[in-house]
Amino acid sequence: MDQHESRNFRLYVLGGLVTAVLLVYLGVLYSVQVVHHQDYATQSVRSIARSETVEASRGVITDRNGRLLVGNRFTYNLTFDPSLLKEGEDQNKAILRLIQLCQANGVDWMENLPVSRQLPYTYTLDELRDPVLKRRFLSYLKALDSSREALTSYLLRHPETVAPQSEDDPPLPELPEIEGELTEEQEAQRRRQLGEELLELLSTKHLTARLLTAAGITPQTLLEWMREDFDLAPSLSLGEARLVLGVQYELYLRRLDTTVPYILAEDIDMAFISLINDGGYSGAKITSAYAREIQTSSAAHILGMVTPIYPDDDMEALRAKGYSGDDIIGRTGAEAAFEDYLRGTDGRRVVSVNSDGKITGEYYTKDPQPGSNVELTIDLKLQQAAEEALAATVSSMNEKDGSTTRGAGLAVVKVGTGEVLALASYPMYDLAAYIQDGEYRAQLNTDESHPLVNRAVNGRYSPGSTYKPMIAVAALEEGVVTLTEKVMDPGYWLYPDIIEGTKQWRWYCWNRGGHGRLNVTQAITASCNTFFHEMGYRLGIEKIDEYAYAFGFGRSTGIEIGDSAGLLAGPEEREARGEIWYGGDTVQAAIGQSDNLFTPLQIANYMATLVSGGKHYDAHLLKTAKTYDNAQVVAVGNKEPSNVIEISDSTLNAVKTGMHNLTKTTLAPYFNSCVVEAGAKTGTTQLGADITNNGCFVCFAPYDEPEIAVALVIEQGDAGARLASTAVQVVNAYFTAGGTETLITGENQLLP
Repeated sequence: MDQHESRNFRLYVLGGLVTAVLLVYLGVLYSVQVVHHQDYATQSVRSIARSETVEASRGVITDRNGRLLVGNRFTYNLTFDPSLLKEGEDQNKAILRLIQLCQANGVDWMENLPVSRQLPYTYTLDELRDPVLKRRFLSYLKALDSSREALTSYLLRHPETVAPQSEDDPPLPELPEIEGELTEEQEAQRRRQLGEELLELLSTKHLTARLLTAAGITPQTLLEWMREDFDLAPSLSLGEARLVLGVQYELYLRRLDTTVPYILAEDIDMAFISLINDGGYSGAKITSAYAREIQTSSAAHILGMVTPIYPDDDMEALRAKGYSGDDIIGRTGAEAAFEDYLRGTDGRRVVSVNSDGKITGEYYTKDPQPGSNVELTIDLKLQQAAEEALAATVSSMNEKDGSTTRGAGLAVVKVGTGEVLALASYPMYDLAAYIQDGEYRAQLNTDESHPLVNRAVNGRYSPGSTYKPMIAVAALEEGVVTLTEKVMDPGYWLYPDIIEGTKQWRWYCWNRGGHGRLNVTQAITASCNTFFHEMGYRLGIEKIDEYAYAFGFGRSTGIEIGDSAGLLAGPEEREARGEIWYGGDTVQAAIGQSDNLFTPLQIANYMATLVSGGKHYDAHLLKTAKTYDNAQVVAVGNKEPSNVIEISDSTLNAVKTGMHNLTKTTLAPYFNSCVVEAGAKTGTTQLGADITNNGCFVCFAPYDEPEIAVALVIEQGDAGARLASTAVQVVNAYFTAGGTETLITGENQLLP
């Protein structure tokens, strides 16, 4: 091969090598960019980015006129995330540094280790009002080797600690039997097994500071064990260790559910955020959130509250609905009733960070969807007027007799719709303070007047004579009396069915002198017991209960926040208690006594049903639910009656007239100031010889074309007439409100 050919050969080889390298390069490039593009892209994102949940705002709650009742406030939280620590960084030192920053700036941090933060260390188990927190602490004690051994040893010596207290409690375990002679190891194993079984029976109801101390687990001993468990450096003082251990305890609990982050401090300000960012606090992370904000001091018993999801909640069912462990959920009141509308759908975003943990970019993989806005049927101004009138009346009564436990309930229902316009319960409380102030919350929980009970929907009271208009409807419609028939009232009613040789029973009218001869309209105005005893006897309890149930007594009103079904007097209910129903009980039931117990809302809705001509609607609080921008209606409240009671025009007119006449006679001093003509009925419930009677009152207005029905009960309020002035104030507030302007002025804009 000559020199020229040799050079060409080398060039060909070199060219072939270059071509091969290029082909390999192109192949690798094609594989990376085309074939495995998604795999490498995902791997790249993982290495420089983290996925985060973006909280969706919860829908707001307004009254029927758009006035904001519950809204949201944008806030920032301080989260401690151990995964943000660099390799080799001491987690305990990072925690202590962050806690010391909180201390220096007066920022309260959240942890629920039930040991006081300062010497002398004591258990604070009694301060754990939430049973879930106590249960979590017990789970940690059982998982910590040293405390587990101490508790097991104590229970072996004192098994009576977990002895059954009722039939529902599990029986005490016994030492397992092992055949033949036992070795020391077998005996020890047998006792260990028994100790484990006893330990499993230990529940939060047994867990007290006294038990722990008796088992040798003093607060200081527990802290020393926890120091070892969480590998705290000996150089940390006991005081510093206690601070760190509180956070480590919370992180331990969250490791049981990896979806729940640890929020160290909530609602922090920008100045504190700047200190964290400038100080390079390892593990610290600022997250945005929405805090629920109560915008009114009224309607506390209606609005309710949100809470985190608790371990006792059905997490499987909640996850099926799209919840995660760190979500909040409506727990009570309207927040719970309309949870499906109010909750939004969280989004996801990917945040890229550099090696120093600084955010370099972000993009959304799923946009958050805000919850729907819920418009209640409540009229805020009427609600405020009802609460003020009820509070003034009850306070006046309390001043006169020194009572501290008197309660009351009031309901206003719109005739022909079932919409609840106002619900007032006394004693009242401040919902915002209840949510934010632990001491105030504890005070309300132990108050003997039970201010947290919504008496308007859960208070059960005898309706007394407010029941009589319904009996009149039943008697007229069933033909057991006519509009013109008059019944003689000599001041008492004699039971006609008697056994020969026995005494004839008599029931006295409230007017012992008697009312003389009365027709049905006159009997309603006079509230004549004798007349309605006779009607009850003629109708019989089965027919009375048939009408009562149709009017909504003895069953839920349907209101979304939940209520008591009350108690409808009758043989079945009496027999269920192992007692006997007598004929005399029927005539007592006919005047609203006997076993009858109903809520103010049931009584108001019954009257709304009656004056509407028999159209019975379920009581409801939902007017509409709309998308967050108010562009689309998602749901509306009930618009159709659930049942219709046949009431002739003549019957309706006779009953309404009897109630109207009452406002022109006995109740005239109160209704003279009423801005519209109305009808009313009083009721009194006897509680015993030495106890002041309950007062019950119901009215409707206007008389000609009724729009609203009002019912209220005041415990130990005496005769129902004393409640008339309160009802008149509520009626006047409704008819002098000056219109029902809508205050939502634009996309998601609300006025106070």
